[in-house]
Amino acid sequence: MTDDPGGAKNATGGADADDADDDKAAIRGEIDLSGAHWQRPVAAGDSPADVGEPFEIAFVPHTDGLTYVALRQADTTLIFTPSEWRAFIAGAKDGEFDTPW
Repeated sequence: MTDDPGGAKNATGGADADDADDDKAAIRGEIDLSGAHWQRPVAAGDSPADVGEPFEIAFVPHTDGLTYVALRQADTTLIFTPSEWRAFIAGAKDGEFDTPW
């Protein structure tokens, strides 16, 4: 096998196609959400009951020294690296996700 920093190895030594674009493949099974303190963001003036499809967020420290951000809604949980989360917040503040109409 050859060295492939950051990529998973398949039987021939190359990166698995499924893991090639997954920058969190190495820590995905290690993130422990069992003790996460989930919070439901609510806009000023709203109550939690006013939120139609609520989502929750948790900041989860990991043994690699980073704090990952977990976002869950219904049966789906997404994990963001600190840099991904900063980029998301910057985009939201910049109006990147505003509806175009």
